Amino acid sequence: MGYSSLRECVDDLHQAHLLVRIETEIDPHLEAAEIHRRVFQAGGPALYFSRVKGCSFPMVSNLFGTMERMRFMFRDGLNGIRALVDAKVQPLDLFRRVGHVLQLPGASLHLLPKLINQAPVLAHTTTLKQLPQLQSWPDDGGPFITLPQVYTEHPDRPGFRHSNLGMYRIQISGNDYVPNREVGLHYQIHRGIGVHHAAALRRGEKLPVHIFVGGPPAMTLAAVMPLPEGLPEVAFAGALNRSRMRMVRIPGSPAVHADADFCIRGYIEGTATKPEGPFGDHLGYYAKQHLFPMMQVESVTHRRDAIWPFTTVGRPPQEDTLFGKLIRELTGPLIPDVLPGVKAVHAVDETGVHPLLLAVGSERYTPYTPLRRPMEILTQAHAILGQGQMSLAKYLLIVAKEDDEFLDPQDIPALLKHLLERIDLETDLHFQTNTTIDTLDYSGTELNRGSKVIMAAAGPKRRQLPTELPNGMTLPNGFSHPRLALPGILTAQAPPCSDHRDDAAEAFCAAFSKGHPITKFPWIVLVDDSEFTARTLANFLWVTFTRSNPATDLTGIGAFVRDKAWGCTGSLVIDARRKPHHAPTLQEDPAVTKRVDSLAVRGGPLHGLW
Repeated sequence: MGYSSLRECVDDLHQAHLLVRIETEIDPHLEAAEIHRRVFQAGGPALYFSRVKGCSFPMVSNLFGTMERMRFMFRDGLNGIRALVDAKVQPLDLFRRVGHVLQLPGASLHLLPKLINQAPVLAHTTTLKQLPQLQSWPDDGGPFITLPQVYTEHPDRPGFRHSNLGMYRIQISGNDYVPNREVGLHYQIHRGIGVHHAAALRRGEKLPVHIFVGGPPAMTLAAVMPLPEGLPEVAFAGALNRSRMRMVRIPGSPAVHADADFCIRGYIEGTATKPEGPFGDHLGYYAKQHLFPMMQVESVTHRRDAIWPFTTVGRPPQEDTLFGKLIRELTGPLIPDVLPGVKAVHAVDETGVHPLLLAVGSERYTPYTPLRRPMEILTQAHAILGQGQMSLAKYLLIVAKEDDEFLDPQDIPALLKHLLERIDLETDLHFQTNTTIDTLDYSGTELNRGSKVIMAAAGPKRRQLPTELPNGMTLPNGFSHPRLALPGILTAQAPPCSDHRDDAAEAFCAAFSKGHPITKFPWIVLVDDSEFTARTLANFLWVTFTRSNPATDLTGIGAFVRDKAWGCTGSLVIDARRKPHHAPTLQEDPAVTKRVDSLAVRGGPLHGLW
């Protein structure tokens, strides 16, 4: 069976030597987060902070910091989830054909929440100010809850079957929030809570909201699962935990997760918003301050032995990356059924997931002709960009499996090489402009708005990719330090960008003509620091795809527009410099870094953790 509480999970991990207790007092203001980041990067254990400065509640972090630890925590339920996936059970089958579902190993009645009359989480009251005031980065707007489980029910159809459990960051003080009475609820586009909020507005009602923190870790993972409509997250959590989620029904209010460690109850009224943020986010930059819904807090309660779980995000990969890996492991087999013809899709963690998708599809439209070009994979590409949160992607690179049946999109260098050997830059780039992108991505034209490009390749090789720089390569004035990032991909240092849109990339392209030796590189990236960008694959991916917006930052040597379609006769050029409208890069506080260093010296409480 799974865990009945977070405390039980912590004790289990400690007994298995997968968690370390830190008895030294740790400050939740910057210090705990920096310790967490270092231990995560080292592949270290989960961390239990028994003494938290200014707070009586202990904290735990890095629970999900390795795949091995997650598989250990969910060892009782993963096979049951895989059985549901393998059986291709439809969400409505969970309720209409219960007898069929019960025959699947690991499913049984764990899917259905168990209603009880009393809840440990309602035993004690506290205030927002008494919670751990966790701040991860120096310029954050205040303390945040970083592993919240935000629970709402559809106003038209109350009850768990039409509920939503999502992870939307919560700012608990700072800015203009009334202390102990208001919190910021940062929910982004393509989130289930938005449907519930819109329904409440239509009905002229408040939207009741419950924020759970802690409890069995299966609820935390369920809150980030991209589940199909009709499958409540609490049902998934029960199946994963091999134990029904215990819920308490409160008259006139959504249900409460009985075994959570903390519960903040309140409501969103109308369209009330307040400035939320900044917040050091998972793309590696600060999400700027914007107006987001403000939640009125009615009560804050906790169980007797409550523990405060947290994570911290920053330049990927971080702990949240492991959520994505486990989700892909569980849901990957469903891709061909959800997206016919698509073999696999990979959301690239190093870019922060949404900026870059790599996909392998099928090209079967005209098997009778020897001349193949992207056709069916374009249909599949648009289907991918119409699927849930994958619709937030900016770059989708898709190739045909018929050209290499063993190609795996998780092998990033191999897929890039395969695509660049085959893509026709005159015909195989397809743009979508003035559309939605990730709320946290500031490379676009405004909040939630930017562009997308599909780069598709099918057919035989059309070029040999250079694997070294030619001798005596010269660049136009102002451009320097060419570096080879990957086969066929050149990075070049460009002048700093001083305006929202300058003409540096166009000037670079104008200096070369068709057939120039530099055009042997089909892909050129203009950056602020070419040595840093080309140093590692992770650096290249992060810089290129988080600092460019396809419609404004892609140009090329010999660029043209024909029949309203853009192409180029020479190299594709991406302007991935920092722009004035981009969000600031995250930097740690030197004083906190020095303090953490001192705790890690030989004989110190953190020695050996990284």
